[in-house]
Order: sequence, then structure tokens, then C-alpha cells
Amino acid sequence: MHDSRPGCARPGVPVRFSRARRRAAGIARMVTALVLAGGAYALFAPAAQAQEEPRSSAAAAEGEALFEVGCITCHGRSAGGVEGRGPSLINVGGASVEFQVGTGRMPLARQEAQAQRKPPLYTDEEVRQLAAYIDSLGVGPVVPDDVDALVDEANLARGGELFRVNCSQCHAFGGGGGALSSGKYAPSLYPASDRIIYAAMLSGPQNMPVFGDSTLTPEQKADLIAYIQRVIQTDNDPGGFNLGRYGPSTEGLAVFLVGIVALVFASLWIAGKS
Repeated sequence: MHDSRPGCARPGVPVRFSRARRRAAGIARMVTALVLAGGAYALFAPAAQAQEEPRSSAAAAEGEALFEVGCITCHGRSAGGVEGRGPSLINVGGASVEFQVGTGRMPLARQEAQAQRKPPLYTDEEVRQLAAYIDSLGVGPVVPDDVDALVDEANLARGGELFRVNCSQCHAFGGGGGALSSGKYAPSLYPASDRIIYAAMLSGPQNMPVFGDSTLTPEQKADLIAYIQRVIQTDNDPGGFNLGRYGPSTEGLAVFLVGIVALVFASLWIAGKS
């Protein structure tokens, strides 16, 4: 007589096979329940009905049109890059575009150690449009729209301290710039606008390090920009001729040349008297 108690197999069916079949059936039921629960959540959850806003805008559309005319040759379709000509701009962000295009460094005139600053080929509005298009292609740093308001409320004293700690080693204490290795250099800060300086800190062009918001907060960036614009760029050099504001190297050279010339004339005068 067949035993119908749980755990007993039907006649002719091994006990181990029957248990495996029941285990597989249980797993299948659990997977089905999870799928149904997930589908129900996706259909009825309020958050699931909210769609992400597209990053494209009218400015990005205008920027794409500009890109198709002036940038596609080197950076390729959809800014994917062209080997040997230009890198991909995916996830680069609008800040890099504002710095490179807004300072005339791009389009690049020729391949060299460092892109040279030139009169920009695009207006400020067109630069913003190109930046909006590149920003729509990925996730990258973007210059905030309220930079001017932040700079107006900046702390000059704190900005001077931040400049001396983070910038003076390369750009010199007077902001005149200086030479770096392998033919590169830190450019002068005199023609730089607030948005250009902010974009440079976010993107870190050439040898410049990136100063993200975790390194310098937006308020600290604004303090630094205010110091550059209100102190360095407007300094009238009350101490006299600034010798290019390149720091102690030019001052030492000037003192050496003046001293040597004075010693030579003094030696000639003493020899003539004797």
C-alpha cells in the first residue's frame, strides 16, 4: 500500500527526484511572485510615473548647429572624437567648453605644447550655446548662472588667502603667469573674466589641477575670483614699475644688471682718477 505522507514519493519515482522537483517548483513560484510585485510597483508607484526632464534645450539645439559647422571635423559626429584630430567631448561638461572656446584656444590653430589664447571666434552667447550642447551629451562640470551674484558678495580677504595658497605658485603673486615644464606655462590672469576663471577651476585645463566643489566651495571660488578681479587686475602698482609682475626673478635680474653697470662705471672712474 502506497504511503501518502509528505516526503514520500509516488510508486516508481525516486524520493530524491521528487524533492528536487518540489524545490524547483517553489523557486519558480517565488520568482513569479517577485516579477509580479515588481511589475505592480512599476505601474502604480507615484515616483515611477515622473519622467526625467531632458537635458536638451533651445540653447543646446543652437549649440549643436554651431558644432556641426565648426567642430565636427576634429571632434566627430555627436562629439565622439576623431583619432589623431580631437578627443571625445562626451562627459566633458560645459565648463571646459566655456574656457577653451571663450578664450579662443579652440578651435586650435596648430598642435603644440599648449593651446595659445587668441581672440575668440564665437560670441559669448554662442559659447554658452556650445557649452549647453556638450553638457547635454553627458555629465560634467557646468559654470553656474549666478557667478556674478556670488562674486558681488565675495570676501576679498579670504580670496587673497586662497589665491596665495592655491594659485600663486604657478600664476605668480601678481597674476602675471609663469613657465612650467615641457614648454607649458601658467597664463596671465589679467584678461580673464569671472566665468572664464570659474570654468578653469572646474575643468582644470592643461597642467592646472581641478578645483571641484569638494575642494573649493562655490563661495570660495567666488572669493578667489573677486580677489583676482578687484585687487590683481586693478592694482595700479603704487610701488613703481612692476617689471612684468613675474616675481623676484625679474626683480633680482634688474638689481643685478643695475649693480654690475654701477660697479663698472665706478671702476672706470677710480682708474681714471688714479
